[in-house]
Amino acid sequence: MLNSIVYKPNRVVERQKLVQASHEPIYYRLPRSKLYVRSYYALFAAGMLSSAVGAYQLIRGKPAGE
Repeated sequence: MLNSIVYKPNRVVERQKLVQASHEPIYYRLPRSKLYVRSYYALFAAGMLSSAVGAYQLIRGKPAGE
């Protein structure tokens, strides 16, 4: 029952060779890392943009007629 958890293949040597053979930046070397980094950048950009829009709206204020 627990064999799939306990007896997993050791893939450390494969991953080590993969990382050390690559000449890309360290955050792009592992599989799926480009997906993780680019999604982080997209979320960060969306957060910064929404913060900038909110700050602009606060600075601009309400019109005098309201």
